[in-house]
Amino acid sequence: MSNHLDPLSNPLNIVTIQEIDNLDLTIMQKHHLRILAHCLQILKVINVDNSFEYQNKNPLREWCDNQSKKFDDKKFSDLFYEQLELTSKKLSTFSKKIGKSIDELEIDDLVLLIEER
Repeated sequence: MSNHLDPLSNPLNIVTIQEIDNLDLTIMQKHHLRILAHCLQILKVINVDNSFEYQNKNPLREWCDNQSKKFDDKKFSDLFYEQLELTSKKLSTFSKKIGKSIDELEIDDLVLLIEER
């Protein structure tokens, strides 16, 4: 599903995007699924990097701050962090409900989450 968690590339590769587009979901559900999948890949990148780069810090906050440096926009960082933090909580709650860790979640799992709504 991933392009091996390369933070400089698009977290969603073309295969994943096409997989989502081919699902029997409404346009809004597909859009929501793409956003969740994108956030999930970012969280996986952060989890991989967390072992050394962000020790004793909030890894999500640090990652968002590093991304916002590209735009020199603190408000972007704050908003991005807020959205990713909410999504992280949602994915964490859902992953526990289905007996998986966030890192184990796949597109099929996210489809279940979308269909619950």
